[in-house]
Amino acid sequence: MVDPALAQLAPYGGLPLFAGYAALGLAVGFVAGLLGVGGGLIIVPVLIMLLHAHGLAAGREPQLALGTSLASILFTSLSSVRAHHRHGAVEWPLVRRIAPGIVLGTLAGAVLAASMPATALKLFFVVFLFYAAAQMWLDFKPAPHRELPGGAGTGLAGSVIGAVSSWVGIGGGTLSVPFLLWHNVPLHRAISTSAAIGFPIALAGAAGYALGGWHASGLPAGSLGFVYLPALVGIVAGSVLTAPLGARTAHRLPVRPLKRIFALLLLALALRMAWTF
Repeated sequence: MVDPALAQLAPYGGLPLFAGYAALGLAVGFVAGLLGVGGGLIIVPVLIMLLHAHGLAAGREPQLALGTSLASILFTSLSSVRAHHRHGAVEWPLVRRIAPGIVLGTLAGAVLAASMPATALKLFFVVFLFYAAAQMWLDFKPAPHRELPGGAGTGLAGSVIGAVSSWVGIGGGTLSVPFLLWHNVPLHRAISTSAAIGFPIALAGAAGYALGGWHASGLPAGSLGFVYLPALVGIVAGSVLTAPLGARTAHRLPVRPLKRIFALLLLALALRMAWTF
């Protein structure tokens, strides 16, 4: 006789698949705490592979993975923003200035992505993974060259950061931190402000993918548009457990070699995704 609790998981891929989501969350939380990076660059490719392997959302795996990744950032970014705010390191006037462009760019990008071919989204993501791996390996920090632009320029930059973030399922730190450093924002304040920018990216992105996929056919049970709730629950639950462990480990190990290991992981994921085209 089948356990009723296990039977309830059957429409969502069963207990082994849900355990896979939780394991992904454990890994993402640890890496995020260890290196201070968002987990979207890991969540998206691994979730695409899990969905494809179990025949869920055939042809829509990238959209479902991207929407779920952005929804998970809604939960994980809150604790990060609170911590940075307690240290007084968030440039809130800058967040308010860039937020409208961030929201518009992310929302538009997510809605557009909902109707894009899956191959185009995967190709864009693979290219971005190569960029992120190179940035992590080289520990790239652009030298400050100029002051921040006015309202229109900041809004335009925010819309670009938001749109790209919506196509790769991240909170924008890979783009917003270099942008802020280039405009004379000190490193610790750039990282803290980027964490705060990540919340409107996640909110607008998750809303855009949920709306864009609302009437999509062939999605697995438990989908809210292109946000896959079983995976979201597993990822968030796992990441909450391991993020503090990663943060504590970061104080005991050298950061530069760890970043290079992470860069190699991103490179391997990019090559794996490219191989499946």
